[in-house]
Amino acid sequence: MMAFNRSIVDRRKPSPVGRRWKYRRSNLEQTLACAISRLLPPIALALVAVVGLRASVHGAEREVLAWPPPYDYSGTPATISFKPIAKAERQWRICASYPHLKDAYWISVNYGMVAQATAAGVRLTVVDAGGYPNVKRQREQIETCSHNADALIVGAVSYDGLSEVVRAIAARIPVIAAVNDMEDAGLAAKVGISWTEMGRIVGAYLASRHPTGGAAAKVAWFPGPSAAGWVKFIDAGFRAGLAGSAATISIVKWGDTGFDIQSRLVEETLESGPPVDYIVGSAVTADAAVSVLRERRPDTSIKIFADYFTHGTYRAIKRGRLIAAPTDSPVLQGRLAIDQAIRALEQKLEHRHVGPSILLVYKSNVDRLDLDDSLAPGWFEPRFEVP
Repeated sequence: MMAFNRSIVDRRKPSPVGRRWKYRRSNLEQTLACAISRLLPPIALALVAVVGLRASVHGAEREVLAWPPPYDYSGTPATISFKPIAKAERQWRICASYPHLKDAYWISVNYGMVAQATAAGVRLTVVDAGGYPNVKRQREQIETCSHNADALIVGAVSYDGLSEVVRAIAARIPVIAAVNDMEDAGLAAKVGISWTEMGRIVGAYLASRHPTGGAAAKVAWFPGPSAAGWVKFIDAGFRAGLAGSAATISIVKWGDTGFDIQSRLVEETLESGPPVDYIVGSAVTADAAVSVLRERRPDTSIKIFADYFTHGTYRAIKRGRLIAAPTDSPVLQGRLAIDQAIRALEQKLEHRHVGPSILLVYKSNVDRLDLDDSLAPGWFEPRFEVP
C-alpha cells in the first residue's frame, strides 16, 4: 500500500468523539485514492487499512527503556530490546480508556493500540472520557468496560482520582497504566516516560538560549489542566530546567488541552497579560498559538515551544513557526501498552515498566526523525473497536 504524506493542512471543529484531521497527499496519491474508493466496496477499504496496520508492526524490534524498580522514575532506566508478542495465545478482550481523543497525540496512541491488537489477534474496545475534567465519567467507563474485558489499559485523567476503582478492578483482571502517570496501587504494569523529564528537556533547551547573564526573556507558561496526572510533573520539570537562566516565567495559564480552550487562553495572554517573548505549553497550545499569532500579530517576535510532539508541531517545526518539541513516541506507547496487557495475561511480563526514549525535535533534526513511532499515518481515523 502506498505511504501517505503525514502533513496536516487544516483543522476542523471537534466531532463528538474527538477532533478529526485532514492530511495533504500528493497528486498521484490523491488520484490513486479516488480510483480505489470508486472500485472497492467499503469492506475492501477496511481490509486495506488492516493490511496497513499489520505491515506497520511485523518484525518491529526496537530499543526501549525499562525502569528498575518499576514505577519509580528516580532510578536509571536500562535500555532493552523490545519485540512484541507476534500472536496472543487467546483472543483476549482488552479495554482501553483514554482521557480524550481531541488532539492528534491520543489519536496516535490509538493507532498504536489498534495496530498492535490487530497484529496480535486480540480484541480491543476503546472508551473516551472526553477531557481531563471528567474524572467521574472515566471511573464509570472503566468500571463498566472492565466487566467485559480480560485486561484494562488506562490513560488516566487524574493521578489519584481513579485509585479506588482501579484497585477494585485489579482484583479481577490486570490493569496497565499507559502514557499518563497514576498511582501504582493495583497496577500489573506501566507504559510511560517521565513527564518531569519531558518538561525539564524543554526548560533546559530554552535556558540554553538565555543563559545566566545573557539576554533576559519572559515566558508565558501553559502547563495544561491542573488536575491531570502528567501536568504537575511536566510543570515541575519545566521549572527545574529553566532555573538559574535569564528566562523567567511571567504568566501561567492552566486549562484543558482542547483547541478552543487553549486558543482562548493564548488570546487572553496577548490581550491582558504582561509582554512575553515565548509561549510554552502543550502541543495543542502550540497549535493554537501558531494560529492566533498568525491572525492577530503576524509580525510578532514571540517564539513558541511545545512540551510534546504531534502532527501539528511537526508541521510547525518544519515551517519554522515552532522552535522545538520533545517526542515520547505515542504510537510506540500504544503498541507497548497492548503488548504489556497480553504479557500480563499470559504470565510473560519481563519488565513491568517500559517506555520510549525522549528525543527533542527541532528544525535541524526534524527531517531525520523516524515518524513511525510518533505520528499516526494520514489515512488513520480513531477506532473504538478491534473485533
